Amino acid sequence: MMKVVNLKQAILQAWKERWSDYQWAINIKKFFPKGTTWDILNLAEALLEQAMIGPSPNPLLLSYLKYAISSQMVSYSTVLMAISKFDDFSRDLCIQSLLEIMDMFCDRLSCRGKAEECIGLCRALMSALNWMLRCAAFYAEKMKEPLEQEAAESQLEMCLERLLKVLGSTKNRALIHIAKLEEAPSWGAVEQSLAKLGDSVGHIGNNVLRNQAEECVGLVRSIPTMLSAHSEQLNKTGFPTVHAVVLLEGTMNLTGEPQPLVEQLMMVKRMQRIPSPLFILEIWKACFVGLIESPEGTDELKWTAFTFLKIPQVLVKLKKYIQGEKDFTEDVNCAFEFLLKLTPLLDKADQRCKTADRENAPRLKSAENANIQPNPGLILRAEPTVTNILKTMDSDHSKSPEGLLGVLGHMLSGKSLDLLLAAAAATGKLKSFAQKFIKLNEFTKQINVEGSKAASVRALLFDISFLMLCHVAQTYGSEVIVWEAGPPGEVPFFETWMQTCMPEEGKILNPEHPCFRPDSTKVESLVALLNNSSEMKLVQMKWQEACLSISAAILEILNAWENGVLTFESVQKITDNIKGKVCSMAVCAVAWLVAHVRMLGLDEREKSLQMIRQLATPLFGENTLQFYSERVVIMSSILEHMCADVLQQTAAQVKFPSTGVDTMPYWNLLPAKKPIKEVLTSVFSKVLEKGWVDSRSIHIFDTLLHMGGVYWFCNNLVKELLKETRKEHAMRAVELLYSIFCLDMQQLTLTLLGHILPNLLTDSSKWHMLMDPPGKALAKLSVWCASSSYSSHNKGQASAWQRKRHREDIEDYISLFPLDDTQPSKLMRLLSSNEEDTSILSSPNRTMSSSLSASQLHTVSMRDPLNRVLANLFLLISSILGAKTAGTHTQFVQWFMEECVECLEQGSRGSILQFMPFTMVSELVKAPTMSSPRIVLAITDLSLPLGRRVAAKAIAAL
Repeated sequence: MMKVVNLKQAILQAWKERWSDYQWAINIKKFFPKGTTWDILNLAEALLEQAMIGPSPNPLLLSYLKYAISSQMVSYSTVLMAISKFDDFSRDLCIQSLLEIMDMFCDRLSCRGKAEECIGLCRALMSALNWMLRCAAFYAEKMKEPLEQEAAESQLEMCLERLLKVLGSTKNRALIHIAKLEEAPSWGAVEQSLAKLGDSVGHIGNNVLRNQAEECVGLVRSIPTMLSAHSEQLNKTGFPTVHAVVLLEGTMNLTGEPQPLVEQLMMVKRMQRIPSPLFILEIWKACFVGLIESPEGTDELKWTAFTFLKIPQVLVKLKKYIQGEKDFTEDVNCAFEFLLKLTPLLDKADQRCKTADRENAPRLKSAENANIQPNPGLILRAEPTVTNILKTMDSDHSKSPEGLLGVLGHMLSGKSLDLLLAAAAATGKLKSFAQKFIKLNEFTKQINVEGSKAASVRALLFDISFLMLCHVAQTYGSEVIVWEAGPPGEVPFFETWMQTCMPEEGKILNPEHPCFRPDSTKVESLVALLNNSSEMKLVQMKWQEACLSISAAILEILNAWENGVLTFESVQKITDNIKGKVCSMAVCAVAWLVAHVRMLGLDEREKSLQMIRQLATPLFGENTLQFYSERVVIMSSILEHMCADVLQQTAAQVKFPSTGVDTMPYWNLLPAKKPIKEVLTSVFSKVLEKGWVDSRSIHIFDTLLHMGGVYWFCNNLVKELLKETRKEHAMRAVELLYSIFCLDMQQLTLTLLGHILPNLLTDSSKWHMLMDPPGKALAKLSVWCASSSYSSHNKGQASAWQRKRHREDIEDYISLFPLDDTQPSKLMRLLSSNEEDTSILSSPNRTMSSSLSASQLHTVSMRDPLNRVLANLFLLISSILGAKTAGTHTQFVQWFMEECVECLEQGSRGSILQFMPFTMVSELVKAPTMSSPRIVLAITDLSLPLGRRVAAKAIAAL
């Protein structure tokens, strides 16, 4: 037998000598050296090229190709590439035989080779798809010609049948999805061919064929969005998480930007698959419930502003997220119709919002409206008033101080101030409001030659601006008061005083601090002034200095009183002088006394507390300055807030003038003698029974979180969740816990993922706790927390009231999870102690390749505690999947991964799954629930070439 020079000659010789297929296979292997791969020699293409030379295909050569395919001499990808190069569609018989060859393997494509070969299969399948679409378009076009119609119809039928067969497999669509991302230009060609077929579909007379063609077009169009198809929950009507997130925002964060709230709500909507109308309805329901529940006074005004000023802004922003403006309007209308059916809720809210006569509701300026009810009309009118006041405050104060004082006086009357502040807070204008008052407070430092009238106007401008700023800081948080207007390094008086001298919840002040110890000559002259004059002088008075010196002056007076130098009457005269004209001095004096009382023994406190009582009691004489009674109301509220902590700790009583409204409705919520763990479990079980979190419970949870700390809080609530054995209760608990964790999502997530889960997963004595349903519920909660923390964390969106908490030190996480992968971390050592084969889990020389993940290729910073915790959690999950023993903890890990897929956003690069080691994919697909092409696409980062190769290899092997 002759040795042949090339493949073409070998094929021709076989044809001439009419070898049978198996003879051909034996002989051809003799012609070529051992180890030759037929794909490199392009055997499939060479056979097809020769077989298709004549008008009809050569059956003998085709039989060789079929034998090569069946005996796996050639790979599916080279066959598909060879087929897609044939483009003479007018040769019906050739096309027919090519489609028959595709029948041999198209519904069971696989590849067990290297990742690069699997990517080759993806590309080849996309080329074959493009070829079949061109083929179908050609025959659909041909059907327009009457003479050709019948033949074209049967060819089109064959073609569409194969297209549906190829596209009907999710696996094939997934492989094409990868190819589309790998080679965008080739996908562009597919889209062009698709458009041609789409244009011709209308001309197909045969209904069956037309429907098949439309189905094919739809399937190809669905390939790019394979990951975004999620079904919505249609069997539920209540969504406690949305409810609680809205309640939390309205109760704790009225001043916050709307954007983070919108993103958090959208996250919940996506994670829980909530249909848009029910989602919008839940937001409104929560607003009305918040309004009905809110205690009288400032809180109800805050809720009214939140509902009628802030939520409309939120809905406008939501419109951009929820697809299609027309659809959104329909969703809002639909939600509104649902809302109108909730008669009891609307009746209660209406009852709460009614004023005596809606039409003649008092204007903001009237002094009679001392007890405004939460009237939406008033809140809506307050918004433009805020804008006007801000304009007035921008004018040059020196030109008309009296006019400005008149405006401020109107603001103080009745509940106007709280109404205006609530409107400013809900519309994002509160910071600018505070800045204007700081500027005004600074203006009063300018002392020219002044008469008594100008001096009293200046004193009032100082006093009102100081009291308003204190009131804003206490009602909305001190972080609202930021001075940005002045030159850098120059801090205004009020901001200095607030940061160093003003008592706040959780802030301990040192009465010996230098800020309370100003220049001694100024202190002496102030003491002399207070002690000797019958009333406070106003002309040329430097109020800022007086306020900074008052603390030291009070110390002198206290010492003199303690030592019998001053009588009770003289002290009373001094305190009358302090509070008689300017309330701010009394506020500064009490601020220091509060810090001082904390340092004293029980028997030493009496005189200091007596002095606080004297300063808190208003002076009713003729000689007080203008707007005294209005200023006293604000002063009393400020002092009550300042003293609350100390009075509770010293069990002392101070009677503050009653304004008819509880100014601190959420104060002192915990029962006196009950252990906090019992309080936590009982409040949680009540909330679980009720099915939603109310404002009061939110405040209790917040207090407990402050008091017990993040780990205590998280650990005990997870224990409660793991006790739930009924499926629907466990699911409800997850929805509620997620919303409770929103109190400080970042820190609670770090604790849950960094401490609690690793402990449960590595301690075999706790594995029984992870059974379904509580274990599945915990997996869901963990993924929800991880996803929302990661997404908001990347945008840097911790709200101000969360930033006030103690932050975990990053060093804690560095010691727990060291950066250097060669050093076994504490977590990995934890793991190895429970696993017989320790070498699998934590050999000190674990290579990077076993833990290489997308996050490292995107160079995500591992200095960040959350990234670090996520990376280590996925390493732990990977080791559990690869371990020899399985148990409920293995099942837990699968639930965790399933939930990760459920929560995924289409095409989101920044998902928590980027921390998953690439090697984990092949382990995961062994689990029956995870062995689907769509899941593989979801869990790998397809924006990376390596991610696409890992996905292609896993899917091609399914």
